[in-house]
Amino acid sequence: MVMKIFFPQCCNLADSGLLVGRWISGHDSAVVLAVIHYPFIPGQVKEYIQQMKTQSGVELSVLGSWSLPKDGQEGMDSFLKDLSTIFPQERWLQIRRQIGKTGFTCEILSQDQKRKAAQQEAKKKKEEGNKTSDGEAGHEEEEEEKVIFVHYEQRKVMLSQLHPIENGDPDPATGEPSELRQMFQTVACSQPLFFLDKYDDGPLKSTHWQSQGREASIIVELLKQSSTPLCLLITWLLSIWTWICNMRFFSLYPLRFLSSKLSTCVQLSYRTEHMRTLSSPKTAVGHMHFMRKASIFVSFLVDVALGMLLMSWLYRDNHITMLANTLVPAADHVAKNLEELLQWLMGAPAGLKMNRALDQVLGRFFLYHIHLWISYIHLMSPFIEGILWYGGLSACFGLTFALSLLSDMVALFTFHIYCFYVYGARLYCLKIYGLSSLWRLFRGKKWNVLRQRVDSCSYDLDQLFIGTLLFTILLFLLPTTALYYLVFTLLRLVVVLFQGILHLSVDFINSFPLFAVGLRIFRPYRLAEGVKFRVLSQEPGTALHLMMEMNPLKVSTVVQTYRTPTYSCYPKDSWVALMKKLFVGELIYPWRHKSTKTD
Repeated sequence: MVMKIFFPQCCNLADSGLLVGRWISGHDSAVVLAVIHYPFIPGQVKEYIQQMKTQSGVELSVLGSWSLPKDGQEGMDSFLKDLSTIFPQERWLQIRRQIGKTGFTCEILSQDQKRKAAQQEAKKKKEEGNKTSDGEAGHEEEEEEKVIFVHYEQRKVMLSQLHPIENGDPDPATGEPSELRQMFQTVACSQPLFFLDKYDDGPLKSTHWQSQGREASIIVELLKQSSTPLCLLITWLLSIWTWICNMRFFSLYPLRFLSSKLSTCVQLSYRTEHMRTLSSPKTAVGHMHFMRKASIFVSFLVDVALGMLLMSWLYRDNHITMLANTLVPAADHVAKNLEELLQWLMGAPAGLKMNRALDQVLGRFFLYHIHLWISYIHLMSPFIEGILWYGGLSACFGLTFALSLLSDMVALFTFHIYCFYVYGARLYCLKIYGLSSLWRLFRGKKWNVLRQRVDSCSYDLDQLFIGTLLFTILLFLLPTTALYYLVFTLLRLVVVLFQGILHLSVDFINSFPLFAVGLRIFRPYRLAEGVKFRVLSQEPGTALHLMMEMNPLKVSTVVQTYRTPTYSCYPKDSWVALMKKLFVGELIYPWRHKSTKTD
């Protein structure tokens, strides 16, 4: 049999003493966590280990002894070996480090071997021949169980999170944890054991990963102390905001409808939910909850920082005045181009023969709307600079608020294009469905509304005559309507594409796990997909020594695993369904629905 001993690198040069760790249940392996130095009182060691078991919830025990040769400690090996009677274990590990060698030697003493060793010591002076035979038998028993030392960096293992991999370890929530996962959990849960080191004034001194100096930061401690009142203040402000939003005035249908369609209101509700998560006084439960709160916090800071940069650019060198002076001429230029487009459509576009009467009616109808829109823009021109000035202040809440407000302003300033699209789509859809219904009339069919299917039907001569007349009229008017619908649909799609880019940018800032990606880049051991081993030492007369190193997650896996859930603005329909809607003239609403929450 082969026994695996997970040994921390920080204990390679520790003073002689006792090995504290845990036997992994179901596997022939042990995890060494610390070395308690000599001198010590065994009763205090037992009391200390029992206290650590209560605080950490880990079945800690004395695994054996550790011996590092030093001057004046020649009898230390036999003394530490005799301690196995004070700390009864099924197996006792006696690890020694020899001078001039990199590897360790390990002797495993079981209960039977202990009794045989005691009997052998009693008969040692009387029966010299039995001593040799017993030694050979003991040597054979020792050779039956080999030892492999797996060295690990204790700090990295304690701070890392071992993720399940495909066709590898099962998820700890659904399957039995593997030997490696139990080892990671043992080190992570043994933090109370690492508070005592060799520099303390207590009766016990130990060596572990913090023995070279405890990690501490005055700034971190101050932030921890100030986080509680800050969270209480944010919670109080959020309760006032929730009370204002729940007022009956804001529950009216027009306001409720507008708030669900405006990107700024959706982003405000989304950011409110984020602040509730961050201001919660409860500590994070589990690794995923902690990573989500950290990603939300970092994305919020980055969002606000980018918003402040945008504000500093807007309010410097009169950029807002320049934007306001550019906006009205740009609107006039767009309106002029639309007028030229309509004049082109009212003629013979691309040499097509259009229905003169319907062409003139539709062209004048749309020209009238353009004149109304130009009048509205010129009426609002004195207030545009003020709207931009106060709207730019929204960037102090973050870049996402500024982009959401820009999306709403684009929707407002292109409302006439949206109206043209709706008029053309409704008229085109009416003719398409009318032609399809009349086509079923020619074939002696009709649409059964109750059963949602096409049934046979007999029509008289008058119905067929009127149907033929209407079918002919709609068919000859269809090219003119389809041309207007095609032109305004393309204009509408350009606006939707620009708004879609803004929405995608907002969703990217809200959902991108910047904290997790930063950990992956600067501390890749924190997010481990698995481990890899390399041979550290293989000297004759010593056990095999392996070095365990972290195998970090891929960046794509990190983004997919820790991406924050967001209210997605992606269309629900596939490209085939989208093209079908465009072909039949159904309206396409690129609004973000608050009920569609996806990961």
